[in-house]
Amino acid sequence: MEKNKIQLFENKRVRSVWDAEKEEWFFSVVDVVAILTDSPNPRNYWKVLKHRLISEGSQLVTNCNQLRMPSSDGKNYLTDVATTEQLFRLIQSIPSPKAEPFKLWLAKIGNERLNQMQDPEKSIKQAMQDYKKLGYSDNWINQRIKSMEIRKELTDEWKNKGLKEEIHFATLTDIITKTWSGKTTKEYKQFKNLKKENLRDNMTNTELVLSLNAKTGIQSTISLSQ
Repeated sequence: MEKNKIQLFENKRVRSVWDAEKEEWFFSVVDVVAILTDSPNPRNYWKVLKHRLISEGSQLVTNCNQLRMPSSDGKNYLTDVATTEQLFRLIQSIPSPKAEPFKLWLAKIGNERLNQMQDPEKSIKQAMQDYKKLGYSDNWINQRIKSMEIRKELTDEWKNKGLKEEIHFATLTDIITKTWSGKTTKEYKQFKNLKKENLRDNMTNTELVLSLNAKTGIQSTISLSQ
């Protein structure tokens, strides 16, 4: 599976995870319930609805999975998730004027992902739009996208050299971070009072430029050594 991603529906966040093997999205059920019901306690609403569906013999709840997703306190907790197909069925059990717009949004998200898999450039454009919605400046977004592109080139190069993501990538990333900040990635996250948040998404323009220069330098060194 890919890392957690925040989708936006009418500027409201929906935590989600893309399963590359199954090629489908898994969405946080509580986040969807919060949007459809405007309930002050969406977790309790889902708990009551879940019991009702079980008592009715519905297989929907039984088939729902749980995945770890980031919470407001920065920690990851097991969260009920559902696929697009399961959410379509769940929406039928929740009376809401947002039901139809949300169904269209789900279909759009699924179609966008398939298009992005076929054309990586579309994925970059989508990322730019998402950052814009979250209030980042154009200058910051441009630096962040450049950083993503360089990072992708680096990790591809590491893979080509036989390095393993789960073993070597964190160490090499620490080297890059220490090159421009004097701290390891973990130390720099602590310096910025971050927990589970993405470090690069919480960098300033200056930090992104310094990080980008460090990655570019590493990339140039790799190219020269070939």
